[in-house]
Amino acid sequence: MALYIPDEKLAEIRNAGEIVDVISARVFLKKAGKDYAGLCPFHAEKTPSFTVSPEKQIFHCFGCGAGGDVFTFLMKYDGISFPEAVEAVARQYGVSLPAPDMSDKQRQEASQREQLLGLNRRVMEFYQEMLLKNPGGRAARSYLEKRGMDPEILRQFGIGFAPQGWDNLIGFLRKKRFSLSLAEIAGLIVPRKQQNGYYDRFRNRVIFPIRDVTGQVVAFGGRVMDEALPKYLNSPESPVYHKRSTLYGLHAARSACRNRGCVYIVEGYFDLLAMHQHGLTNSVATLGTSLTRDHIRRLSRAAGSGDKKAYLVFDSDAAGINAAKRTIGAFLEEGMEAAVILLPSGHDPDSFLFDQGAEAFDRLAQNAPTLFGFLIQNAVSAHRLTVEGKVKIIAEIAPVLAEIQDAVARSVYIQHMAETIGVDEAAVLEKVRQQQPSLSNRACGSSGQQSAPSPNSGGRADGAPEARRQPTNRLEMKVVAMMIQYPEMIAEVEQNRILEQFEDSRMQELGRQVCRVLGRDGKKASDLLGHLGDEQQRQMVTSMMMEEACWAEQSCRLLLSQFSNCKQRRKNDLLDRIRAAEQNNDQQLLLKLLSEKQKQAAGRH
Repeated sequence: MALYIPDEKLAEIRNAGEIVDVISARVFLKKAGKDYAGLCPFHAEKTPSFTVSPEKQIFHCFGCGAGGDVFTFLMKYDGISFPEAVEAVARQYGVSLPAPDMSDKQRQEASQREQLLGLNRRVMEFYQEMLLKNPGGRAARSYLEKRGMDPEILRQFGIGFAPQGWDNLIGFLRKKRFSLSLAEIAGLIVPRKQQNGYYDRFRNRVIFPIRDVTGQVVAFGGRVMDEALPKYLNSPESPVYHKRSTLYGLHAARSACRNRGCVYIVEGYFDLLAMHQHGLTNSVATLGTSLTRDHIRRLSRAAGSGDKKAYLVFDSDAAGINAAKRTIGAFLEEGMEAAVILLPSGHDPDSFLFDQGAEAFDRLAQNAPTLFGFLIQNAVSAHRLTVEGKVKIIAEIAPVLAEIQDAVARSVYIQHMAETIGVDEAAVLEKVRQQQPSLSNRACGSSGQQSAPSPNSGGRADGAPEARRQPTNRLEMKVVAMMIQYPEMIAEVEQNRILEQFEDSRMQELGRQVCRVLGRDGKKASDLLGHLGDEQQRQMVTSMMMEEACWAEQSCRLLLSQFSNCKQRRKNDLLDRIRAAEQNNDQQLLLKLLSEKQKQAAGRH
């Protein structure tokens, strides 16, 4: 549910949520002067470069550049959205969210969500108790023991047991005065066809609580202990459970994913438990659905910044391969490399680990082909490298290539495929263009004009390398840093129209944000972070905020004077170059310089 939270309430929640307490619950911090330091959770390092400032209520890593306020940290560390981070801090510190601004429907939805989460948590405890104390739980315990499950893993993941019978859970819910209609919404009970009551959804099954990334129980899965069908049964979707964005075990895998920079993706509950039991704690499982873009986005957040890799461990049947084809573009967009671990025939991760061990699994991972390489190998095995086979291979892989939005990556893959199967690169490109007619419109056309940047291209035209972005003007950056740390000068910056003279458009926009937020009474530098939607801007601002510069009015005026003098020198230099071009009758250069002069004049008006 999207909820508008006014700036004043955000500031209240931010100030209530002591950032050192929140971060130290997840990262080991040591006092370092007036700040706290520790190993950065967002990249691998041996020497602490991660700093938390209780005075400024921000964190900043001098190694990887990550930075922000308490909300930013939770978003990056827990892989949650901004509203979810705000709600988490508000809930932890007892700050009420702005209910008066919510519609009646929104209030009902928020209340229902809290009730569902509370119900699921209590039901998980009921199923755990049934595993340990119910007579039928003896068979379930024996079944889990035969499968090699460690009691500690069962406790960690809250594994339970649903007894045989139609109304065991219903009896518990009535005794504890839970609403049966709420339990129906949660998918725990099912209405009878005669509309005269309910029956338990899960009966005589081992129960797997399904948690969201923050550890809240949102649903359940159940497995039979014999050959009855269906073998697996999952909760239906509900207001708190969406299987397209939920991954089993992610709450327990986040820290290991970030520390190791990679994640294993398996398909079943027992596969996931076996992975964690054998020390492969950077593992998650899908929940009866193909891997989605939402899944991959959450995994990318969990793996932190820097190089990150996903290993798909799935059955190499037609369904698994088709599912893998649809994920290449999503992995690329999220900055993750993807590889495929192929297990020996007849094995799944559960059986392989208990049979061969974690070291053997690690060797398979080290030799795992890339996802794209696997798809080509599979296509070659299916169609062979005959003339007809190559045609079929191109037809099979072209739709995959057409889904890749990044033009550079797409070009590299096309070249790799052409070289692998021995065909002309132009032929592959033409087939890809047939799959995606708009492809040629995103690349540079014959006129030399580029299309507008796509929403996912980081502000670039499709295919333009990041290195082509203009370098940051250091003097302009210093002016913005001064405005952040000494906002008393903002009025003078605005009066002298300093920002209009900036050449770096990013610094100019950031400076305008500083004026809009910090130019108001009562606003602090930490309030600025909530108004920055761009991760790069947040990192830049936290870096500026962490600087130990001693700004005073005199030093600020000296900086603004230095900036004005520099601009005047550049203006005079431009006029000298224009005169020289006129004397040399260099019309091409003259037109270019006059255009530059015109842009400068436009910037001042």
